[in-house]
This record gives sequence, C-alpha cells and structure tokens, in this order.
Amino acid sequence: MLNVMQKVNYREMTIADYNAVIQLMKSTPGVTVRDADSLEATERYFQRNPNLSFVAEKNQKIIGCVMCGHDGRRGYLQHLIVEENERRNGIGTHLASKSILTLKALGIQKIHIHVLKNNDIANHYWTSKDWARRDDILVYSLNQSDSPNA
Repeated sequence: MLNVMQKVNYREMTIADYNAVIQLMKSTPGVTVRDADSLEATERYFQRNPNLSFVAEKNQKIIGCVMCGHDGRRGYLQHLIVEENERRNGIGTHLASKSILTLKALGIQKIHIHVLKNNDIANHYWTSKDWARRDDILVYSLNQSDSPNA
C-alpha cells in the first residue's frame, strides 16, 4: 500500500477540477449526477465551504475526490469517489480523513454522509469504516425546481 500512496498527490479541490470530477462521478456506478452538481452550484459550494474538498491525482489525472461542507454545527461529506481500479489502496480513506480533520479543526465533531440505499458499494464501504447507519431518521426533500433531477 505504501508504494501506491507515494504515487498519489492529494490537494484541495478547486473549480478548475470540475470537469474531471464530473467525469469521474459519471463513470462511477451508484453515483447520480444532479442539477445541483452544475458548475455554478459547485462554485457556490466551494465559496461557502472553502478548504474542505480534496482530490487525489496520479500521473496528473484525478482518480479520487471528496466534497465536504458544513452548516456550522454538522459536517457533511459529499461524493467520496475513487476510480474503480484505484480502490482498496487507502485513497478514499485518506481523502475522507483530510476533510474530517479539517472539520474537526473548525470545531465540528459530528459528520454525516447521505448514501442511496441501493448503492451497495458505498454502503459496504461506510459500514466497514465504523460509520453508524442511522435508521432513526428520515430525509425529506423539497424540490423548488421544475427539474426532477434537481
């Protein structure tokens, strides 16, 4: 694992990474790209949540990303993705840890991630990392857009 980790560069995600990250999202089973993942929405997200999202690069290609934000009380991981042939090398864990440590430095102790029920890969991943699955809450959404993909 150490040799793989040495070849990977981790850095803060910027809006310049948008196209590469969207392509990674689109090529990852279980990940849904929504209208809320537009360039403009992502730019607003970074402005509101600076220094919290990261990418992993190998040979100048983005092979992983995590987007992260907070509301002042709770942190939220969004889109932890690693290219399929690069998984099981600690890249996802390292990306998530960077965001988690940054949130902790801001005083945010509790972090959530929303995972679709049918995303077996992600559900297995988070369970294996000792994240507690919540069955005591429901998520309700209000879509104020004309698009069902908002």
